[in-house]
Amino acid sequence: MWHGIYDHDEMVARFREALSRGRLASTFLFVGPAGVGKRAFALKLAQALLCQERPEAQLEPCERCPACVQVAAGTHPDLEIVGKPRDKSAIPVETFIGDPEHRMREGLCHRIGLKPFMGGRKVAIIDDADFLNPEGANALLKTLEEPPPRSVLILIGTSADKQLPTIRSRSQIIRFRPLAEETVERLLIDREIVGDQAEARRIASYSGGSMAQAADLADPELWSARGDLLGALARWPVESFQTAQAMSSFVDAAGKEAPLRRARSRLMIDFAIELFRAMVRRLDGDLPADHPELAALVEQAVKNGWTEPAAVSAVERSLESLSHIDRNVNQATMIESWLDDLAALATPVARA
Repeated sequence: MWHGIYDHDEMVARFREALSRGRLASTFLFVGPAGVGKRAFALKLAQALLCQERPEAQLEPCERCPACVQVAAGTHPDLEIVGKPRDKSAIPVETFIGDPEHRMREGLCHRIGLKPFMGGRKVAIIDDADFLNPEGANALLKTLEEPPPRSVLILIGTSADKQLPTIRSRSQIIRFRPLAEETVERLLIDREIVGDQAEARRIASYSGGSMAQAADLADPELWSARGDLLGALARWPVESFQTAQAMSSFVDAAGKEAPLRRARSRLMIDFAIELFRAMVRRLDGDLPADHPELAALVEQAVKNGWTEPAAVSAVERSLESLSHIDRNVNQATMIESWLDDLAALATPVARA
């Protein structure tokens, strides 16, 4: 662990080596699943680069000097942090170059070019880089092509493929892996997100190594909705209309922001995929004994006539629905179509 950052020691070693050789790049693109510590790593890196007490090549901020304290508080004059406003669909171009009356005299691109106030570097962090539109990316282009001396720019996103070629080609891409299940389990307890070790272990096993997803999974309403969905899929006939209504209501309850609704849809479909894959294993003679609730649902589904070919098709159809979630399709329509198709797979004709 590096100053509270778990499971990314390899990244720490890479930055130490680059600094020791005087080869630190000017622009980095941090990519990886949400909730694995990319933003926390970027902030701790900024703290190490701006620390007034220890050499930056050590990459060990003292966490006590005025610079370290200001970075932690988000008030350091040589640290810029920007991201997508909650009420916007993209990062406004004004964030980078100022409003029309102050073009190139305000904004991140202007400020990062100023002489450092306290130390030898300027550091800028662009959160939510997945929401850079072409206008914003083009506004950054000159800064990326001609970075100010002793400046470091860090963009944070989920995938390099979501960035425009002008961004990818001018950035050193740093790929963050998911956290270990044991780490997620420990953090759930340490941060008091859950209080029970067994519950933390269960949530960690579904988290995909993401603390963001783990926090979502800690919601008791999610597990209630999961039970309702899997119970409906294990019964026959599958009541697709009522099940779609219930799932859509649960998805909509996540809030007005589309990413939150898509995240809930993704979790629910993932749960269904888990059920269908367990069916396939059961019909192939193998079902893990450490999931009694899932095993009971699988036995019910098999008793009701689900066959291995139908379960395999259900997995494939569910994976197809997952691929549609991030395409801005109407969530209610997608859910209804998905469940209609699953219900058709469970009909007597499909089982014959």
